[in-house]
Amino acid sequence: MKIKLNNGITIPQIGLGTFRAQDNDAYEAVTHALKVGYRHIDTASIYGNEAQVGKAIKDSDVPREDIFVTTKLFQTDQGYLATKKALKDSLKRLGLDYVDLYLIHWPTTYEKVADSYQALEELYLDGLTRAIGVSNFNFHHLEHLLKTAEIMPQVNQIENHIYLQNFKLHEFCRKHNIYLEAYAPLCSHEIDHLLKDETLAKIAKKHHKTIPQIALRFQLERGIIILPKSITPKRIEDNLNILDFELDDEDMEAIYKLNRGRKYFPEPDNIRF
Repeated sequence: MKIKLNNGITIPQIGLGTFRAQDNDAYEAVTHALKVGYRHIDTASIYGNEAQVGKAIKDSDVPREDIFVTTKLFQTDQGYLATKKALKDSLKRLGLDYVDLYLIHWPTTYEKVADSYQALEELYLDGLTRAIGVSNFNFHHLEHLLKTAEIMPQVNQIENHIYLQNFKLHEFCRKHNIYLEAYAPLCSHEIDHLLKDETLAKIAKKHHKTIPQIALRFQLERGIIILPKSITPKRIEDNLNILDFELDDEDMEAIYKLNRGRKYFPEPDNIRF
């Protein structure tokens, strides 16, 4: 399944997340993911695995133009000139001529974000990235960015899962034709909460699927791009195997009721980078 972004390029709706995947684990995970059909790989400079991700892409039999690659600008690299250098450094580590999506990883000050985003726009126009966007941005971060941005962000990547459904932010982004991308769609290190959920267990049994597959399919039904992370071959395959069924209205309503507004990762307005 692919989604067309607001600049006309398409992005696979299911991608492999590589957060905390290090060294050979990152290489093997990306290699296996590409082998079984993934065409969207997400990394970041702060993950420390861009070189391994790039090597797996190079060593695969999949043409580069068929793979959607995302990386991200970390806080310490923000600023107009620093941002331009940061992407070029990421490209060297990845061994690529361009990435498909470049994101500001976390918001800092409004001024620094505006300067960084101006650099992203120029990198986009120079062809070093095919799309640009942000990550971990709340309403006010987006509102301030849109005052100076000349190119609308294509994506806002945020923590999003069954227990944090982000209805209002999702609607805001939809209104501006910005797609939400979900990291930690399976609650990351708190996945045990998901696996013990009785409502999800009943729906999973009904569709002959696993609880994680139900949780991921729910996000697809909402039109959200998902980035499940795993280094386990079977789980990598299972996370992709969610296109052969649909949730009905009753399923969706039951899952909507599980929303708790529960974050497992930092709140960008309450941390200092």
